[in-house]
Amino acid sequence: MAVKVRIPTPLQRLTQGKEEVEGKAGTIMDLVLALDKEYPGIAERISENGKIRRFVNIYLNEEDIRFLSAEGTTVKDGDEVSIVPAIAGGGRREAL
Repeated sequence: MAVKVRIPTPLQRLTQGKEEVEGKAGTIMDLVLALDKEYPGIAERISENGKIRRFVNIYLNEEDIRFLSAEGTTVKDGDEVSIVPAIAGGGRREAL
Protein backbone atom coordinates (compact mmCIF):
# COMPACT_ATOMS: atom_id res chain seq x y z
CA MET A 1 0.00 0.00 0.00
CA ALA A 2 1.29 3.46 -0.84
CA VAL A 3 0.62 7.02 0.26
CA LYS A 4 -2.17 8.74 -1.67
CA VAL A 5 -1.23 12.30 -2.65
CA ARG A 6 -3.88 14.75 -3.84
CA ILE A 7 -2.50 17.20 -6.38
CA PRO A 8 -4.00 20.69 -6.77
CA THR A 9 -5.15 21.78 -10.23
CA PRO A 10 -2.22 24.20 -10.84
CA LEU A 11 0.29 21.33 -10.37
CA GLN A 12 -1.60 18.71 -12.36
CA ARG A 13 0.23 19.73 -15.53
CA LEU A 14 3.33 18.23 -13.89
CA THR A 15 1.51 14.97 -13.08
CA GLN A 16 0.13 14.46 -16.59
CA GLY A 17 -3.28 15.70 -15.46
CA LYS A 18 -3.59 13.30 -12.52
CA GLU A 19 -5.56 14.55 -9.51
CA GLU A 20 -4.06 11.83 -7.30
CA VAL A 21 -0.71 10.10 -7.41
CA GLU A 22 1.00 7.57 -5.19
CA GLY A 23 4.05 8.23 -3.09
CA LYS A 24 6.29 6.39 -0.66
CA ALA A 25 6.29 6.43 3.11
CA GLY A 26 8.91 8.49 4.96
CA THR A 27 8.80 12.15 5.93
CA ILE A 28 6.90 14.84 4.08
CA MET A 29 10.16 16.06 2.49
CA ASP A 30 11.07 12.49 1.51
CA LEU A 31 7.68 12.26 -0.18
CA VAL A 32 8.12 15.59 -1.98
CA LEU A 33 11.59 14.62 -3.25
CA ALA A 34 10.37 11.19 -4.38
CA LEU A 35 7.45 12.81 -6.23
CA ASP A 36 9.91 15.15 -7.92
CA LYS A 37 11.82 12.18 -9.35
CA GLU A 38 8.64 10.93 -10.99
CA TYR A 39 7.17 14.35 -11.75
CA PRO A 40 10.10 16.75 -12.30
CA GLY A 41 9.48 20.31 -11.16
CA ILE A 42 6.96 19.56 -8.45
CA ALA A 43 9.45 19.94 -5.57
CA GLU A 44 10.56 23.42 -6.60
CA ARG A 45 6.93 24.55 -6.75
CA ILE A 46 6.09 23.43 -3.20
CA SER A 47 9.43 23.56 -1.37
CA GLU A 48 12.58 25.62 -1.10
CA ASN A 49 15.81 24.76 0.74
CA GLY A 50 14.23 21.71 2.37
CA LYS A 51 11.20 23.62 3.67
CA ILE A 52 7.63 23.75 2.43
CA ARG A 53 6.91 27.16 0.93
CA ARG A 54 4.81 29.53 3.05
CA PHE A 55 2.00 29.71 0.52
CA VAL A 56 1.62 25.93 0.28
CA ASN A 57 -0.44 24.04 2.83
CA ILE A 58 0.04 20.31 3.24
CA TYR A 59 -2.38 18.14 5.13
CA LEU A 60 -1.73 14.63 6.39
CA ASN A 61 -5.01 12.80 6.88
CA GLU A 62 -6.74 16.21 7.02
CA GLU A 63 -4.37 17.64 9.66
CA ASP A 64 -2.12 20.59 8.81
CA ILE A 65 1.51 19.44 9.00
CA ARG A 66 2.47 22.81 10.54
CA PHE A 67 0.78 21.59 13.72
CA LEU A 68 2.63 18.27 13.53
CA SER A 69 6.34 18.17 12.70
CA ALA A 70 6.19 20.25 9.50
CA GLU A 71 8.52 18.82 6.82
CA GLY A 72 9.69 16.15 9.24
CA THR A 73 6.18 14.74 9.72
CA THR A 74 6.18 10.98 9.21
CA VAL A 75 3.98 9.59 6.46
CA LYS A 76 2.96 5.91 6.54
CA ASP A 77 1.56 3.59 3.90
CA GLY A 78 -2.19 4.15 3.68
CA ASP A 79 -1.97 7.83 4.65
CA GLU A 80 -3.51 10.56 2.53
CA VAL A 81 -1.61 13.77 1.81
CA SER A 82 -3.25 16.84 0.30
CA ILE A 83 -1.23 19.66 -1.23
CA VAL A 84 -3.23 22.87 -1.15
CA PRO A 85 -1.93 26.19 -2.45
CA ALA A 86 -2.90 29.08 -0.21
CA ILE A 87 -5.45 31.37 -1.77
CA ALA A 88 -5.22 35.06 -1.11
CA GLY A 89 -6.60 38.13 -2.63
CA GLY A 90 -9.87 39.70 -3.17
CA GLY A 91 -10.28 43.36 -2.89
CA ARG A 92 -12.15 45.56 -0.56
CA ARG A 93 -15.62 46.12 -1.79
CA GLU A 94 -16.78 49.70 -1.66
CA ALA A 95 -20.23 50.43 -0.31
CA LEU A 96 -22.58 51.96 -2.85
